[in-house]
Amino acid sequence: MMDGDSLRIRVFNTLENQILNGELMPGDALNEIKLSKELGVSRTPIREALRQLELEGLVENVPNKGCVVIGISEKDIEDIYAIRVRMEGLAARWSALHITKEDKNRLNEILDLQEFYLQKEDYDRIWKLDTEFHSIIYKAADSRPLQNMLTSFHNYVRRARGFSMKAEGRSVKTVAEHRKIVDAICAGDPDAAEEAMKSHILKALDNLKENLKRSGKSSV
Repeated sequence: MMDGDSLRIRVFNTLENQILNGELMPGDALNEIKLSKELGVSRTPIREALRQLELEGLVENVPNKGCVVIGISEKDIEDIYAIRVRMEGLAARWSALHITKEDKNRLNEILDLQEFYLQKEDYDRIWKLDTEFHSIIYKAADSRPLQNMLTSFHNYVRRARGFSMKAEGRSVKTVAEHRKIVDAICAGDPDAAEEAMKSHILKALDNLKENLKRSGKSSV
């Protein structure tokens, strides 16, 4: 049987994933009674989870409407990618200096799988592998503080990254950019690894902004 903290964490993780994966969309109201029935818990962990989501800026309390999902705004996206450029560029640099043979092998396996799924046009698989790709680089940087910051931040950017990745033609470019990053890391070239990662993230941002413009959206 779960204690109160475990229930709150489980409810929080469930709702956070639904928001970041797009199951819950901007403007959706989050009713405590309905969520309590759907998740099979009392209203207390629901209320606590919603309070935590509000602190993270993913929901807000609207008068006469209650708790409502907030989208990731255009400014949020700019801020997210500005932070990513710096932190992930540093992670790639340090990975080139510290990566293990095991992590090198796994990065190359992921690239091989991404190239395979490109042929199958299975973009959901490519996106899921993209998450692991970046996580391995965080780990390979061999810095616990940096890895902790990037892992926490990574959850926040999932929605924006997924929207960008699934845009027409982006997956092909993403895999090619990943290959440059891995080649530089495996060659032990920190300058090239950092530049390749920064270029990858900035191109993803340009693609995301263009895709939002075409779709008429201002948030994801």
